[in-house]
Amino acid sequence: MLELEHGFRVVDVHLELEPDESRRPRDSGDPEQVERELHQAGVVRALVFPGERDGSYLKANNAVARMSVGRPFVAMARVNGARDPGQSTGSRLRNITASRTDDHTSPDDIEKCAYDDRFAGFKLNPVVDGLPDEAVLEELAERGLPVLTYGGSGFPPSAIEESLLGYDFPLVVSHFGGYPLDDQMMHDAIDLLSGHDNCYLDTTFVRKRDPLERAVMEHPDRVFFGSGAPVAHPNVAIMEILTLDVPEDAMKKVFSKNASRVIDALAP
Repeated sequence: MLELEHGFRVVDVHLELEPDESRRPRDSGDPEQVERELHQAGVVRALVFPGERDGSYLKANNAVARMSVGRPFVAMARVNGARDPGQSTGSRLRNITASRTDDHTSPDDIEKCAYDDRFAGFKLNPVVDGLPDEAVLEELAERGLPVLTYGGSGFPPSAIEESLLGYDFPLVVSHFGGYPLDDQMMHDAIDLLSGHDNCYLDTTFVRKRDPLERAVMEHPDRVFFGSGAPVAHPNVAIMEILTLDVPEDAMKKVFSKNASRVIDALAP
């Protein structure tokens, strides 16, 4: 794909890397290919985190941090937990007896990741990895680094508000909280922005103009660009923003200014 000419500084808050070459999906590309695609799209920095796996994320997080050295990647540590993120009675009952094991992220793990500056923040996907317990979430709040969370089926905006928005860290909700393309959940997530100053949305896999334009116009300082690379080419994600009917200054905020203000490692 040809290089995309747009004149904006672009940072990407959502890029998944698989550090184990033998586990890498055929269409995901290696880090060099991903880096080339970012360059083609004009993306200057990208938050990266490891792909899904069973057990502890310690080795995968460290591998992604090593892969980021010398590249326009900023590593995020992926966090897991023992709790069920569901809101049903069954989920609540299971969580009463759920307890952290050696495979789950501990408060000490959070402290170590935050201490050595290898990681700019943390990545959650409670549907896949479970929800961290209260002690881990309190440690995340103590560190105050940004937290990127999946939002959508299995972990809708209502669950995000109940589980995470009471803690004092910047929370970036991926997919506008509505993966896969659930209009109501996306609009529910936009509604969260009015009541929570520490909540932000990223544009990963949001293919619909209406929620994108609504969020950018109503909350121009709270929307971050996310490509979802390497599953989607970053050129495609950027074109979705470029074709919105919003002011150029709002595009500058989405592409770079908003995320750079909240995540130090993405600043110029």
